[in-house]
Amino acid sequence: MGSSEKVFRIGLTAPGTRMSHALADKAKDVANGLYGDRVELVFHPQCFRECGHFAGDDRERIDALVEVANDPEIGAVWLARGGYGACRVAEYAIPQLHEHARAKKWLGYSDAGFLLAGLYRAGFPHLAHGPMPVDIFRDDGEKAVKRGLAWLADGATSALERGVTPGHRNMAFNLTILSQLLGTSLEPDFTGHVLMLEDVGEYMYRIDRYFYHVTSNPAVRRCAGIRLGRCSAVPKNDPDFGMTEEEVARFWCERSGIPYLGRADIGHDSDNKVVPFG
Repeated sequence: MGSSEKVFRIGLTAPGTRMSHALADKAKDVANGLYGDRVELVFHPQCFRECGHFAGDDRERIDALVEVANDPEIGAVWLARGGYGACRVAEYAIPQLHEHARAKKWLGYSDAGFLLAGLYRAGFPHLAHGPMPVDIFRDDGEKAVKRGLAWLADGATSALERGVTPGHRNMAFNLTILSQLLGTSLEPDFTGHVLMLEDVGEYMYRIDRYFYHVTSNPAVRRCAGIRLGRCSAVPKNDPDFGMTEEEVARFWCERSGIPYLGRADIGHDSDNKVVPFG
């Protein structure tokens, strides 16, 4: 790297559950293989702390997020992993973020949807649902981590979900997380947006219940339509629920008057694509 080139530093925090040093090391190896010394992953020590289920107590997680986001030497914020906890952080951290945090790209998904929703509501312009470093432990997960890096470091359009086009407003969430954040201080404005929804590990009757809740919400009914990502690792129900996830999505979209716009290439897997908000 020439002396005039500046290293692009990506800051990482874990607003929910803790992560291992081995995960961080693997993610750093992938970044180094792609970019050499042009890109540096900076994991905040909070990522590795323990407080029961969480990566440090609430105050530690809030402070780490604010510190990384407001650091002018950090070029982007990458949420290192999901796991419950971001809702305990978001509404307290967001008011502490200033112009450096607002200028950065932010990337994450799953439980990180609480943060992305609140940031979008607050007017942050560079947010996306997409791969996180924890995905490296999935089957073929290295390609997911590379996709996330490509968007963060280069804005690579090849990382984007195929339905994402300039001038077309989108948001993407885990279905369970979206259902839980409706009516809270984190709820964004859905007007005119295409909502892409995915889920993992939920019984089909729960997917049906979440779709009822989401599509019944008056604010969600102002969206431009819903696209369905992958609902994976669905436990077997006894008796069988009798509908697929797409049949459930179509049913509730038709009942609520929300256009159903087909499938989306997102999910809790290594094929998860990047969906910028807005």
